[in-house]
Parts: sequence; C-alpha cells; structure tokens
Amino acid sequence: MFKNQEVLSGSVSKVDFDEQEPQLRVDLINAQFDLNEADFSVVIIIAGDDRLGANQLGDRFNEWMDARYIDTNVFVKRSQEEEERPRFWRYWRVLPANGRMGVFGGAWPLQAVSDSITGKINKKQFQHRLDQINTFEKELADNGTLILKFWCHLPDEELKKQLKKSKKHPDRKWWREEQDWEVFDKFRKQPKAVEQMLEQTNTPEAPWFVVDGTNARFRDLTVAKIIRDRIQERIANPPKPDVSERVEEEYEDYIGQVDLSLAYEKDDYKKQLTRYQRRFHTLMREAHDKGISTVLAFEGWDAGGKGGNIRRLTSALPARTYKVVPIAAPTEEERVRHYLWRFWRHMPRAGNLVIFDRTWYGRVTVERIEGFAKPHEWQRAYDEINDFEEQLAESGMVVQKFWLHISQEEQLARFQAREKTSYKKYKITEEDYRNRAKWDDYMVAVNELIAKTDTPNAPWHIVPANNKYYARIYVLKTVCDALAKAIRKAGR
Repeated sequence: MFKNQEVLSGSVSKVDFDEQEPQLRVDLINAQFDLNEADFSVVIIIAGDDRLGANQLGDRFNEWMDARYIDTNVFVKRSQEEEERPRFWRYWRVLPANGRMGVFGGAWPLQAVSDSITGKINKKQFQHRLDQINTFEKELADNGTLILKFWCHLPDEELKKQLKKSKKHPDRKWWREEQDWEVFDKFRKQPKAVEQMLEQTNTPEAPWFVVDGTNARFRDLTVAKIIRDRIQERIANPPKPDVSERVEEEYEDYIGQVDLSLAYEKDDYKKQLTRYQRRFHTLMREAHDKGISTVLAFEGWDAGGKGGNIRRLTSALPARTYKVVPIAAPTEEERVRHYLWRFWRHMPRAGNLVIFDRTWYGRVTVERIEGFAKPHEWQRAYDEINDFEEQLAESGMVVQKFWLHISQEEQLARFQAREKTSYKKYKITEEDYRNRAKWDDYMVAVNELIAKTDTPNAPWHIVPANNKYYARIYVLKTVCDALAKAIRKAGR
C-alpha cells in the first residue's frame, strides 16, 4: 500500500517524547491563540486504516490544546436527518468560524473509501465523489481555510499483531474492537481505493500526510508539529489575493427581452389562483409522501413582488411543511464563514419546502456592485454556486430560481405607493432609492449570472412582474410543472 505516497515513519523514545512535549504544547497553545485573532479557520481531517490511532490522535489534540476553541466532529453512519439532505450538508453545517479550529474524524475522505470498498458506489461514482471532495476543499481553501489531512496508517503485520494481542488479553479487549478486524479486512482486500483517494485528493490546497502509527509517540509529535508549523506559516505569510485583470465579456440581454405587458385581469387571476394553489397543494402532498424536497429561490428588483409571490405559495400549504428564509446582510456568525454556509444549513428534510427571499446570488449582484466581495471572490462564485445547486439536484431536490423583473417606472410607482401605506412604509428606505441609480450595473450583473448559472437542474425563470397577477400565476404554474415532473421521475 502507498506506493505513490510518502509515509512519515520513525521512532521516538519515551525520554525524547517527555523532553519535547512541554515546549510543543506551549507552541500549540500560542498558535491556537494567534489563530483566534486571524481571519481564517483551520480544518483538520483525521482518518485512516488505524481506527484506534486516529481516535487517540483526536484525543491528543484536545489534551494538548485549549478544547474551548476546537470544534471536534466525528462522522460515522449517516443519521436519518443527514440521509434526507445532500451528502455534504453534514459537513457544511459544522464548519468552524474564522479564528477557530475544526477537527473532523473520518469525514468525507473516509466515507468515500468506505462506500467504494463496501460496494455502495461503483468506480464511476467513486471518481465522482473524489471530484466532489476536491471541489469542496478548494472552495474552502479559496475562502481562506487552512486544510490539513492526516491518514493514520499501521503496516499490516503491526495491526494484525495488535489485534491478536488484544484478543488474547481480556483486560485489553476495549483497546481493539471487532470493528478493527472489519476495517483490517476491508482495507487490505481493496487497497487501491485508499491509494486512489489519497493520490487524487492530495492537492496544494489540501495536502495529505500519511503517518505511520507503529510508534504512537512519533505519530503524535509529527502531526502536532505539522499543525503548529502550518498555522504559524499561514499567519506569518498570508496568501496573496488574485489581482489578475478580468476579461470583460458581453452577455445576452435576457432581462431586456421580457415582455412586461403580459397581464391578467382580476377575475381571471382569481380563477387561475384557485386552480394553481389547489394543484400546488396536491403536488406538495405527493412530493412529501415520496420524500421529494423543494428549494425555491427568489431574486429581483426592490418592490418586484417577491413577498407577494411567496405568500401565494405558502398560503396553499400547512405551515409545518415549509420554511421561508429571508436573507439580509450577513450576521457576525455568518460573516466569519464561507458565504454559502448560511444557505447550506437551511436545506430542508425529505418532502419539505424551503423558500429563500433573496439568495446566494447576492454574492454576484449586491456584493459585486457594492464592493463587499473582491473581484476574485465574486468571479469564482459562479462555479461555486453551480456546484452547490448541482449537489441539491443530485440529491433529488427540485430547485427553481425566479428573477422578478419590473420596469424602472413601475418600481418608482410602487415605492411611492408604499410610502403612502401605513403597513408598508417599513419596506422603503433611502437604500432602495440609492440602488435605483445603479440599475444599469445590476442589469449587467443579472444577465451575466443567468448566462453562467442557468442549468437544466436549477433553471432560471425571468418573470414579467409589472402585473402582479401575471407574475403570481407564472410562478405557481412553473413550480407545479417542476414538481409534477419530479414526481413522475420518482415513480419510474
């Protein structure tokens, strides 16, 4: 095993260990407290064919460092709650904030290998999983996360010796469990899966360190020194931002092609509303029974009618089956994490609906235009968003995205009407008027995001919304059609 992977091995005596440990612990604590003031997080992956060694290593971190600033997560079999969501949801939701360290036991690399070895996924699916791992880790690294991955390894003979030794001595039975024999058998029967995973996911952004655990003292000191050195190096030499010039491109004027004269009269609207709300209710019940989740994303101009459209959807459903997530400026908790974190954590359980009133597309619209995101940050966001939405769709979710388009004249009229309505005054601020001056900038940004993120599994729908009645029926009908298609597909 590990023909193409360097294995860190050696031996440390107890005397040498006792001599080095005190200063190393001081160094780790200092690095940890320096990290508290830094603008990045640290993700440490501990996995391997040596289950006990990996567990001991995780325990050592919490012994040597301040456990208050370490988020330790051990991933075993997926829970029912996790099974009902995209695979990487369980990892996204527990990512550490900037200034903190997250220790992940097992996690995505070990899960991929285990699924391959046990036959849950075939070779093509295993390769796809490895590609997803690289994409996920690159997104975190691009956002500043320091990723360090350790594979705890015991040579065959050493592991077999330890297993037999624990079996002979009842007082040591807790030391090695039956699970270790299973791991031993699985990993030795198919070593290529481990080698392939290590080789293909060993990247500059997220390197692997394979550590021989025959001598536990060597293992612990080696891993601790790597962590200390990498944190100190990152703090002393932060990565330089990408300052390459962007090549300006022209995109089709998708927004300008919308026919804003489309409208329904009130009587016709009421008939259509009753019809489609009834259909929506029926389809959502069937989707719930089949475990089909739905994610609806609403974007559009200020006063474009997002709230009104959302209310016509939710009023057709029991409150327990949906959640509406309004998105404003990020909170402090959200600001110190990857911008997609706050959306990942709201993904619905099987059969439920989540509606986003404004979305992750703020990264490539308001954050781009207002300068809250640097050019290299919002430019790479298109690929990050496509990957995010692909994972939702791949897990079986229905994903539909709506841009509610109105004219500048209609927007102004709605602003003025809101100012005259007591219960709508809160919706209008100076910010709304200031944004009108940047209408052309938003048009450019929206046309680009549609060109780059309109996909078959997560399509964009540009809604003519000058007439509120027309927009509401358009949205309801579109959602119903998407649900019906997903239900038919699930029934095959």
